[in-house]
Amino acid sequence: MKPHDDIKAIYTKAIEAVDPYTAVRASLIREGNTLRVKDGHVFNLSTIKNIYVVGAGKATAPMAKAVEDILGDSITQGVIAVKYGYREKLSRILLREAAHPVPDENGLKASQEIIDLLGKAGEHDLVISCISGGGSALLPYPVEPITLAQKQDLTQKLLKSGASIKELNIVRKHISRTKGGNLALAAYPATVINLMMSDVVGDDMDIIASGPFVPDESTYADALSILQRYKLTHTVAPSILHHLEKGVKGDIPETPKDAHIFEKVHNSIVASNIIACMAAYSKACELGYNTIILSSRIEGDTAEAAHFHSAIAHEIIKTGNPLKTPACIISGGETTVVVKGSGLGGRNMEFAMQMAPLIENSSIFAASVGTDGTDGPTDAAGAVADGTTVKKAQKRGLNIDEYINNNDSYHFFEVLGDLIKTGPTNTNVMDIRIIIVL
Repeated sequence: MKPHDDIKAIYTKAIEAVDPYTAVRASLIREGNTLRVKDGHVFNLSTIKNIYVVGAGKATAPMAKAVEDILGDSITQGVIAVKYGYREKLSRILLREAAHPVPDENGLKASQEIIDLLGKAGEHDLVISCISGGGSALLPYPVEPITLAQKQDLTQKLLKSGASIKELNIVRKHISRTKGGNLALAAYPATVINLMMSDVVGDDMDIIASGPFVPDESTYADALSILQRYKLTHTVAPSILHHLEKGVKGDIPETPKDAHIFEKVHNSIVASNIIACMAAYSKACELGYNTIILSSRIEGDTAEAAHFHSAIAHEIIKTGNPLKTPACIISGGETTVVVKGSGLGGRNMEFAMQMAPLIENSSIFAASVGTDGTDGPTDAAGAVADGTTVKKAQKRGLNIDEYINNNDSYHFFEVLGDLIKTGPTNTNVMDIRIIIVL
């Protein structure tokens, strides 16, 4: 067995299993004038006046390409927002590139275009939405008087504080014109088919890209309490705090919660992390490993997740429980990192770096990979560590504790040659962790 090669084969298969184009083609089927969605809804296209396509996210371009290939010239118009470099050649739908995870002006312009397009939709029109992970950052349309720069600052502070994607999105919903069901409001009274690639633990539809077409159960009070929890009330822009406080008092409307707005919205998840985990499981078994999927819902602190996974790996070596060697542990989800240093990295590389001292001098190999192909603000998807990582670092004059304290996982693994680089995958269903035990 060649663990490093096997790890690559396993995460490659996992990413292939959640290909957005294939997922949409399997979920949206046209037979003449009949359009079927995998959840059972059927639409008669001969009664539809216009078809509009909108969307945002890292996987949205190939999703939109699939919609074009299904509906062709039946599409009246479309606009999508994607991360820079995550392109597809489209003929009926305008593709706008913007920044992620911190939004930029191009994202704001794309959001305005999408709102304007949805404003055209009438009672006899159909809107098809392609939503995927990253959609929140790519749909930045803050309510006045909050500026984009202030929202950018808020996003960075929440990320660095270790806020979960759910917490981040609750706050963003309540300062946005696109999130928390607001695109459903903009599209009303048109019919909406909202196709989603899930990048959130538990596949909660209202959290995926901050639920632009999904009813929002959270409140202004929830958003304000998150800022209080992370001690950000005195560091974010006063306009944000003032807006949330006005919402708590009832001086401004909540996110759309009236049932009639969502009566003609049909939400469908076309791919998720568990699908990727199951594909990884199958590949690991094929390669000869005794394999287990721990969970597709791992979240919380990255360092704690590393301790948890290493404990199971050492248990396998010591007692053969829960698996005999050669073993492969698969898990998915999305952890968080509380950034204390000024280094470069992301949660997947951080996981591998935290694992390294825990598996020193063992026959354990640990990798964590972002299925979107990017981990934090870097060109790497993740990294791999093994029982020799610490010694290899020492030979190159690297002190792993210093790199951990500075959250500088990228430069640590760059020197060792153990970064995982896939390039943009055009999909996004959170992370896959692969632990091989020999």
